[in-house]
Amino acid sequence: MWLLDKFLSKAIKRGKLIVTDHDGKVYEYGPGPALDDKGPVRIRLTNAKAANHIARYPKVGAGEAYMWGWLTVEEPHDIRDMILFVTLNAKKVGDDSLDAKGPVRKAAQALLAKIDSFNPRAKAAHNAEHTYNLTRRLYELFLDEDRQYTMAYYRGDPEATSLEQAQLDKKAHMAAKMYLKPGMKVLDIGCGWGGFALYLHKHYGVEVLGVALAEDQIAFCKERAEAEGVADKVKFALMDYRDVEGQFDRISSVGLLEHVGTPHYPLFFEHTNRLLKRDGVMFSHCCGRAKGPGATDAWTRKYIFPGGYIPALSELVTQSEKHGWQVMDVEAMRFHYCYTLEEWYNRTVMHRQEIVDLYDEQFYRMWQFYLAGAEQSFRNGNMVNWQIVYVKDREAIPMTRDFMFEESARLRASDTAPTWHLDPALLEAAE
Repeated sequence: MWLLDKFLSKAIKRGKLIVTDHDGKVYEYGPGPALDDKGPVRIRLTNAKAANHIARYPKVGAGEAYMWGWLTVEEPHDIRDMILFVTLNAKKVGDDSLDAKGPVRKAAQALLAKIDSFNPRAKAAHNAEHTYNLTRRLYELFLDEDRQYTMAYYRGDPEATSLEQAQLDKKAHMAAKMYLKPGMKVLDIGCGWGGFALYLHKHYGVEVLGVALAEDQIAFCKERAEAEGVADKVKFALMDYRDVEGQFDRISSVGLLEHVGTPHYPLFFEHTNRLLKRDGVMFSHCCGRAKGPGATDAWTRKYIFPGGYIPALSELVTQSEKHGWQVMDVEAMRFHYCYTLEEWYNRTVMHRQEIVDLYDEQFYRMWQFYLAGAEQSFRNGNMVNWQIVYVKDREAIPMTRDFMFEESARLRASDTAPTWHLDPALLEAAE
């Protein structure tokens, strides 16, 4: 326990954390008072190996200890409270103690992350299946009705805005930046469950080809297009973007660049440049780093997004410029994702028993830790979302950004958000 004790003594400078080790010994950290009205955060280590595992493997130890039941958080707090508490402390004191220490260790981690982000076709397909071919029901339980598995856009108070409305506003915000016209051909790379492609066709009458590497995602997309009677206009293919051919007026990629891998950025920008018409527009929405290039944390690489890497703006701009692109618009979306992840977390907790029945308790705990850990990265860390508009010819879009706001307002006026209904029995059980 001494190594974890040393770390927590240094890290916790606000609030109060109480740790009970497996042998019953109690350790207290922080000057107090508690940071919320629920009192001190209390955790219990249930295995003799827990403290050493957490301290020795700071990138994966806490997550694994929680997954395996070696670490529990005592009510009324939960694992999200604990993660936000620890990372808020690190943020407030400007402490990087959550990061690996020493140049050799940091260099080794960076090298491993770089190797992991090398994604040839076969590996890319395998990674996509690992991430997105989970049981359909899982995604229905925590995402909005349209299955938007990317940041929602909160135009107003996040506490007063439903996830469904925020995701609908996100689609309007993105579509408005693409400067679409009826009859255009659009390529949607990494199309997810098809929501954005169907949205673009609905509002503009454009033809869309959506491509992705997760078999069940594409099957679901095709089912949706058939059900809406637009399968002849909105088509989906189980295909690597590197194999797409033809010419398109617009290209969109939402939540895709995180899976491309830095070694493949040159090919991505080269190939998309080849696919886009001279007067075309490419729009990209992705998670991003606000403090320059880095490395994906080991826990996320191992359990959630193998092969994934969240890019810095400098990496995207530098590589795009080398392959004929001009960056016309950049927006940094700072806190929208943390509110999105908070809602996903809450819906996951509401459906705990069903998720445990679908998988098991360890999977449920892993999913909790993933969502809470991701939230803290956007709330207390340095993660943002980038929305970037690329062109080959500067005349492809109007001279001012007014067209984006005007079109977004027009789209929102014509949209009606579905209402998410929670099972009353679950609400009663959660109280």
